[in-house]
Amino acid sequence: MDTAVHFSSGTDMWATPRGLFEQLDREFHFTLDVCANAENAKCVNFFGRVENGLAQDWGVHICWMNPPYGDEIPAWIEKAYTASQHGATVVCLIPSRTDTAWWHDFVMHGEIRFIKGRLRFGGAEHSAPFPSAIVIFRLGQDKPHRFQQMELDGR
Repeated sequence: MDTAVHFSSGTDMWATPRGLFEQLDREFHFTLDVCANAENAKCVNFFGRVENGLAQDWGVHICWMNPPYGDEIPAWIEKAYTASQHGATVVCLIPSRTDTAWWHDFVMHGEIRFIKGRLRFGGAEHSAPFPSAIVIFRLGQDKPHRFQQMELDGR
């Protein structure tokens, strides 16, 4: 097995698995995809690189966020947390990197759903070389309070 991929940032764009998004959309009814482009947007309303979701007001939208997984992820996680404190609900698909400062500074203030198994991101031949989690930031939720395991429908 080639373990180099486990430590590589060969790409920071991981297309959201359709089934995962559909399962969460049934629960949350998303109104804004904050990290997208015209080819992979999960919502009619979305921010692409040109609009730069980090620079936008997410208002009181119910947001889907699958951020770039590279060096930008701390800024996206901080933005998601901050937007939730101003009225947005933000559901994030992120790598489960529990050893990072951004995880402890922000993720620990949300609802965390650890995904059982490894995801196969859109168009990938194999499952991801890292575990994933869903993190939900909501208004008034500002303390570690809930952890659970999430299984994908049909698995």
